[in-house]
Amino acid sequence: MKAAYTRYILDFKTPGGTSRGVLTQKETWFIRIWHDETPWIFGVGECALFRGLSADDCPGYEEKLREVCEQIDTLDTVSLREWSSIRFGVETALLDLKNGGKRRICPGTFYDGKQAIEINGLIWMGNKETMYRRIEEKLAAGFHCVKLKIGAIDFNSELELLKSIRSRYGKDEIELRVDANGAFSPVEAMCKLDKLSRYDIHSIEQPIRQGQWPEMEILCRDTPIPIALDEELIGINEPEQKEQMLNAIKPQYIILKPALAGGLSGSAEWIDKAEKQGIGWWITSALESNVGLNAIAQWTATLQPCIPQGLGTGQLYTNNIVSPLVQKGSVIQYDPSLNWDLSALIWK
Repeated sequence: MKAAYTRYILDFKTPGGTSRGVLTQKETWFIRIWHDETPWIFGVGECALFRGLSADDCPGYEEKLREVCEQIDTLDTVSLREWSSIRFGVETALLDLKNGGKRRICPGTFYDGKQAIEINGLIWMGNKETMYRRIEEKLAAGFHCVKLKIGAIDFNSELELLKSIRSRYGKDEIELRVDANGAFSPVEAMCKLDKLSRYDIHSIEQPIRQGQWPEMEILCRDTPIPIALDEELIGINEPEQKEQMLNAIKPQYIILKPALAGGLSGSAEWIDKAEKQGIGWWITSALESNVGLNAIAQWTATLQPCIPQGLGTGQLYTNNIVSPLVQKGSVIQYDPSLNWDLSALIWK
């Protein structure tokens, strides 16, 4: 086999809020893999590095990607546990190649256009008026589950926003998820969880910063709102470490971003260990282009999810890779009548 890679800059339609501030662009990398005798049949994977968040955001990233391409014929993806985003890209490119180089990562009803995945509507951080307008837009589009980023504005204003939503929509009409991105201190977290619990919140992601296992265990044990771990999973790569963390904290949910959580195989390990402990889960994209989002969606569909997933980031960019992925209201699906266009990618 042979492999090549390329770097690509995605441009946001409007600045996208994150726990790190405001993004206007997103850097990503792609890997292309093919057999010598049939170079026109190739698999493509996205090495979805997330600056400031990925555990493998470190010096030497491109050098490692080059090394992977040079060793692709003998590479064991287990050796990439410490390079989560590269492992995700290589795994999905190899699956694509195995299935004919048609961006078919996981054969099944999703790729055939017969299965749709319900997703949550993501509400970016902003002032109260902006967030309320965005919520109204999501509800008008037919979403039954919305996820709000909190912690960026005054907490009382966020509570007023939630109160306003609940005064109009009951929990049977709209499921509310919130993501604190570690914004609360351990001292204040329980008090804030109590106040949030008045509004029938489905779950809260990462109320305090990752790495504080004793404090997080206490919160998960006594919380009035189910807690979902997100950033807590990043950088935990060995199966024994995963089991240790889940045993220590005992969260109600874990949230898996495959490019940050060890690729598809690493994410499958997390799910297996979580289910054995009665811990729920869902899958979320990490601002990938349509290449990475396609891989995540196809893989997620094979898991037969029964709650909304976090796969609604494909429409964020002005120069996304053209693909058959379509979002219709609150679902994402694959339209086999549409074509891929990878002409924007120039391989090294």
